[in-house]
Amino acid sequence: MNLKKLEKKLEKIYTSLLSNSPENNPNISVDQRYTKSAINLYRYMVLRSMDIRKIQGSLSELGISSLGSGAGYTLSNVSNALMLVKLLQGNSWVKDQNITTIGYFGSQELLQEHVNALFKINKKVHSTNIMVTMPDEAVDNTDLIKDLIQSGMTIARINLSHGDESVWQKMLINIHSASDTLNQPVKIYMDLPGPKIRIAGITTHTTKDQKPETHNSIQIFDGDYLYLSKEDHLRSTSLDNNAHDLPQIIVTLPQIIDDLEVGQRVFFDDGAIEAVATVKATDHIKILIKKAHKSAIKLHKGINLPDTSLTLPSLTPEDINLLPFVVQHADMLGYSFVRKAADVALLYNQLDRLGDTGCGVIFKIENKEAFENLPLILFEAMKNRNIGVMIARGDLAVEVGFDRISEVQDQILLLCEAAHIPVVWATQVLDNLAKKGIATRAEISDATISGQAECVMLNKGPHIAETVKVLANILDRMSSHKLKKKPILRALDVAKNSLAKIT
Repeated sequence: MNLKKLEKKLEKIYTSLLSNSPENNPNISVDQRYTKSAINLYRYMVLRSMDIRKIQGSLSELGISSLGSGAGYTLSNVSNALMLVKLLQGNSWVKDQNITTIGYFGSQELLQEHVNALFKINKKVHSTNIMVTMPDEAVDNTDLIKDLIQSGMTIARINLSHGDESVWQKMLINIHSASDTLNQPVKIYMDLPGPKIRIAGITTHTTKDQKPETHNSIQIFDGDYLYLSKEDHLRSTSLDNNAHDLPQIIVTLPQIIDDLEVGQRVFFDDGAIEAVATVKATDHIKILIKKAHKSAIKLHKGINLPDTSLTLPSLTPEDINLLPFVVQHADMLGYSFVRKAADVALLYNQLDRLGDTGCGVIFKIENKEAFENLPLILFEAMKNRNIGVMIARGDLAVEVGFDRISEVQDQILLLCEAAHIPVVWATQVLDNLAKKGIATRAEISDATISGQAECVMLNKGPHIAETVKVLANILDRMSSHKLKKKPILRALDVAKNSLAKIT
């Protein structure tokens, strides 16, 4: 591509970024703390709606920063590239000083402001926090919590899907006690349970009139048929006269039977078993097992419906009842099952009702709908304060497909970088090390990449303190190599030592 053609293409992009801005869009209004970030996110979305691969290559050939490396300062990056291309042709260009732009350092300052507000810290430069899920032992083992803090834990996660207030209170007392003893601050993060789609029961019928037998698990094979059911018995609305011959999987949330349609996929047990809906009635759906990577379906395992538009509330009555406890004790809460902008508004209505203004909110992106609506979720969230995003890779991988999870998590990181929103990297980080005491090579690589986020979450396991140490060491080493998606190129010992040998 010659310089003149490159200049015209960059001018077209630049003009498009200016004409498509939240400043001219009455449908987007945010808190003043996020005004610049919202403008940049919108411009980044405009940029990424174009195919700029050829331009990227041409800019790299000229030694000019490619457009893809400046998510946090989109307009400034494009305008600088355009200016340099003009200068290479002997033409000068003066930028319009009345246009709101953010440079590289400005984008880092905005991100750090938002990190400090969410995590209630006061740091000047990027560093990745380590969040650890509190095990049951945290109820009566203060020494374990001390080990975690000394190993590098800065945020303690309490999962409100397990236990009750008496259990959580004991954990909080021990966390604060250990933190005070060591004089090292630890922040509290609490996960709201949200609607959990799980297997509530498994039954079989030997004969049509016999009382159903209950099971903790049933063996299954590819090609088997089952019923996904609202009830623990077959009604007159059954799909066929032989319904009693098939096992029934009773679900925790009957509404999903109404939402699920024929032809849509059903996953069990973190995607280990894939089925498809074949026939539907009022209370039951007949499903066909397509791929069974496990030989049995077990009670209480999770269910994912990636193709289904669910009408479930993102905030359950249980969540609403827990909110007073959360805002009293937590620095941050995790919002499960958020799927669209209206879900964001729903939570903040409840927080406003409680008079809360300090509790940070981390939006858990754990389903396909949430990922597809992420920019809209961010714009709605930026009307408020102290916000972050969690890449909940467990459920998300099942929803978008395991072959796409790396691509999807990369896109989430970039969108949040454009919005200067802190990211929590979660699910199965160093999981083998925490549970078995030895890490796989793949999870060490995964932990290395996690340094692009502002926080990494670890789950519990018998070797969790050692795992925190390993992660802290990895993050510390990688912080001198890469900041977000941008290499920062510290001097490499391998380069210096090799040069010394050949010169």
